[in-house]
Amino acid sequence: MSDWRSPTVRGGALALLAAALFGLSTPLVQRFGQGLGPFATAALLYAGAALVALLQRHGAEVEAPLRRSDMPRLLAMVASGAVIGPVALAWGLQRTSGTSASLLLTLEAVFTAVLAWRWYGEVLDGRVKTAVALLLAGGALLVLDQGLSGQVQLLGLLAVAVATVAWGLDNTLSRGVADRDPGQVVVVKAALGAAVTTALALAWGEARPPWPAALALLGVGATGYGLSLRFYLLAQRYFGAARTGSVFAFAPFIGAVGAFALGERSASLLLLAGGVLMVGGVLVHLSEDHVHAHDHRALDHEHAHTHNDGHHDHPHDVMPKGSHSHAHHHSPLRHSHPHAPDLHHQHRH
Repeated sequence: MSDWRSPTVRGGALALLAAALFGLSTPLVQRFGQGLGPFATAALLYAGAALVALLQRHGAEVEAPLRRSDMPRLLAMVASGAVIGPVALAWGLQRTSGTSASLLLTLEAVFTAVLAWRWYGEVLDGRVKTAVALLLAGGALLVLDQGLSGQVQLLGLLAVAVATVAWGLDNTLSRGVADRDPGQVVVVKAALGAAVTTALALAWGEARPPWPAALALLGVGATGYGLSLRFYLLAQRYFGAARTGSVFAFAPFIGAVGAFALGERSASLLLLAGGVLMVGGVLVHLSEDHVHAHDHRALDHEHAHTHNDGHHDHPHDVMPKGSHSHAHHHSPLRHSHPHAPDLHHQHRH
């Protein structure tokens, strides 16, 4: 079993926290978004995310800032993750149960893992495949449970499925800015997403949301989209895109539990069995211990780092205390230690 200092456990814990926040947001969006347009709902969610990110800008000096070259990637993240994803989810939530929608979000892990494997060459070893299989099997049981209970509405679920594709693409794109200041990434993505969806809401003629619903959705966006995205980006830094995405697949079960707590009484033995499988998948992920001798090529980059991790031994006139960020050089190195596909371990197997 890996200890708490390993990148697997640190990344897994951050991914779980992100999953909990996002999972609980889904039934809340359904409750407070009733009667609202999907564009207005998405705008409020990402306005809340932008506000909480602005309030958390302290300590940004220890992180690597965004660069102009990151803008094409950020714009693609905005289009997929801050416009298409939340709008499709908000529309779907008006046409199916909160439990069904929460559970179908399991598909997001599949698209993220496949894209991370294809784009970044992230390794999916036997343990990771087992964890993904358990998560998907759990999700399948949960969706089957909803189908047997007669609460699935096809159009609503198709819209939620579109959201999972959009967020899977967004998750994979965000891997490329995981070494940047996560607060700055959230501010830019959320602010642009809120601006675009607000413009679309006005162009579509959607009604202005009442203040109670607007404030509630701002709060949901701050936690379920702003804080969740921040933790997700940090998890990718330690854990890689595929592993973060598959642990994040625990969010649907959390959302289903939240929907049950809010009054949906659609739980059954299938729901319980699906939840057990998903918990098992997360535990398998957190127990991953990937160790082998590997090579590090010469590399120059910038990101937040410390000097006690075995990878950053460059000199300073005055050695900084704690985490700091600056451009630095890595000399070629060969060693063996537990690792995950983080910023320094993207080698082929």
